[in-house]
Amino acid sequence: MDVTWIPGDADLIVVAVVALAALGGAVGFLKLGKGSDSTPTTRPPETRDAGAEASAPASEEPSSPAATATVEAPESPDGRLGRLRSRLSGGLGASLLAIFSRGSLSADDWDELEETLLMADVGASATDEILESLKARLKADPDADPRETLRAVLLEIVDPTLDRELNLSAPASGAHEAIIVVGVNGVGKTTSAGKIARVLVAQGRTVVMGAADTFRAAAADQLETWGAHVGVPVVRSDRDGADPASVAFEAAAKAKEDGTDVVLIDTAGRLQNKAGLMDQLGKIIRVSSKAATPVEVLLVLDATTGQNGMTQAKVFAEAAPVSGIVLTKMDGTAKGGIVVAVQRELGVPVKLIGLGEGADDLAPFDAAEFVDGLLGS
Repeated sequence: MDVTWIPGDADLIVVAVVALAALGGAVGFLKLGKGSDSTPTTRPPETRDAGAEASAPASEEPSSPAATATVEAPESPDGRLGRLRSRLSGGLGASLLAIFSRGSLSADDWDELEETLLMADVGASATDEILESLKARLKADPDADPRETLRAVLLEIVDPTLDRELNLSAPASGAHEAIIVVGVNGVGKTTSAGKIARVLVAQGRTVVMGAADTFRAAAADQLETWGAHVGVPVVRSDRDGADPASVAFEAAAKAKEDGTDVVLIDTAGRLQNKAGLMDQLGKIIRVSSKAATPVEVLLVLDATTGQNGMTQAKVFAEAAPVSGIVLTKMDGTAKGGIVVAVQRELGVPVKLIGLGEGADDLAPFDAAEFVDGLLGS
């Protein structure tokens, strides 16, 4: 006898419940798969005492949802340099343009030019050199355009021959290299580290960041936010005030173990005393070098701080082998002359310029573009 099954109401309810449960599981899976929509919950390695010059990576590695996130490519360097020129032209550039638009320069114009350069943080010795060179060239060629002559003088003193590239090996070359980011708190150091990571990822490099500023609780959180944004893992300590060198080593060790190209280490910016700062930065560089080769020590300076910023620069240059300058907040504040002052004082080139708070507001420094921006060309 053949039996035909005809589902009743109870059977239909069971089928519906099973279907809804399956659908709920699928939705949950889709939500977990969106790495770019969630903040990474990176578990840092256990912090060890680096006082004994740690020599082996921690047994526990941080997971990294951010590392698989889809990362938007940053704006092209040309686009960022174009914005740099437009912002500079509203500061020092506007003042210089007003002076040279009057035609021949009177004694009062020369005095105003000197004051303008000093107010722009060019520095006294550099200002004297610029004015003396400008006067000599105009005397030798009275028909020369004063503005174009000043351009030549400024370009010479900014020095386009300096190597402003980050000293890194080619992507996927097998090298494990470290960039140490230093500077006082408040200058945009951690933000600059995140922006540098963004540029490196867009160049095809693999990156891990180390939150070695363990004395400022918000610094590690801020770096993790950048890590999620640019798609790189962040090594941090669970404990405030942990040994910064230990965190730096753990980040470098992870880079070596994972075959990562670059470890980018954010450091504390406390300036209680120069000896303490020197010991701390020296230890970070020494310990991290056991797993990654330090190739850059980038000093971040706020372009608006003037001579105070120059004092900070001297202290850090004595505490660490600074190889390049990152100038932040170059946003039309008429303080562009600090490029000249800091290069002359430290003998190292400005390599990057920060233009604002946006993800792409960091531009490679180009001497000709910078001078043209100052002069509103």
